[in-house]
Amino acid sequence: MGTHPTPSGRPSRRQVLACAAGLASAGAITGYAWHHFRSGVPGSDSDVPVPAGGYRFERRAAPARTVVRAADERVLATFTDGARTALLTGPTRTWSEPRTTGAVVRSDAWVRLMGGAWSQGKERTHWFREWFPKALADRSPDAFAVAFQYGDGAPDLRTASGLRYGGNARFGPRVPGQSETSFHYRDEKSDFYDYLGVPWTFPDGTRKYPEKERYGAVDCSGFMRLVWGYRMGYPMHATNSPGIGLPRRAYAIATRAPGVLLLPNTGRPPADFSQLLPGDLVFFAIDIGRPHGIDHCGIYLGPDTDGRPRFYSSRSRANGPTMGDLAGRATLDGPGFYAQGFRMARRL
Repeated sequence: MGTHPTPSGRPSRRQVLACAAGLASAGAITGYAWHHFRSGVPGSDSDVPVPAGGYRFERRAAPARTVVRAADERVLATFTDGARTALLTGPTRTWSEPRTTGAVVRSDAWVRLMGGAWSQGKERTHWFREWFPKALADRSPDAFAVAFQYGDGAPDLRTASGLRYGGNARFGPRVPGQSETSFHYRDEKSDFYDYLGVPWTFPDGTRKYPEKERYGAVDCSGFMRLVWGYRMGYPMHATNSPGIGLPRRAYAIATRAPGVLLLPNTGRPPADFSQLLPGDLVFFAIDIGRPHGIDHCGIYLGPDTDGRPRFYSSRSRANGPTMGDLAGRATLDGPGFYAQGFRMARRL
């Protein structure tokens, strides 16, 4: 990746999203780490009808949320009070990464970002009545599709001006003196603007400049900022202090990001995480020398075909975003390295 010329400009969000949507609708973003749903094929999940009305709304607790059902009792969506992420039901997609795992995730979950946080009664607003049917029918890339545009073998995606905004991501440059078997073999500190190779000015005026050796790379929290911030439009800031939107490091996102804290850090793996939904952010304490500090984060995909709760994150040993089991099984349960380090969860 480092051999690509570094672009000098930054595309507008309109350019980025329009380009991604156009590629997806043309069927170009398929066949590397995931398989797209069979749009328009009779009998496929894409034929599930999208109701334009007749919804029934249920209130649930822990966390407080609104569940939307169709007239036939199908769950269509879940909206959590205080969170901007919308979990929608759509055509089933298959997520896989054959090079690193035999596990497969098949899911009808589509995760999108609303313009503001959900609150009880929002379903009665004009905005919701206009937005919801369109959101259910929307097949442009959601948070999962965007995340996998940086996975194992993903092809490069470029704007008309040549800026590469998608494609297989690395974790970071090699650390001198570290063995290939070390979890510190590749350096962290690569943020979304390093991957893009362009400077970035945050809302407070702070301007950050990419490092040449980090072009095409994102560490775990940088990957979350690349997906949720740069691509999906969630606000970001440059520090780890409280602020508007996503802070920089995993521990700061876990404790200071907006949204809803689902699982607090008790210093040990959660005994029950049944409240997790696809799209939730999950956090880990995995540094052998500092076992109690949050130092890794990822996005929860849902159960794989073995029934194991699987997540997706950018990792040093895998050298980039992965749902695979290289140097640690990417599941939240069991005796594995990451499962034993699992500590917190948040819904943005």
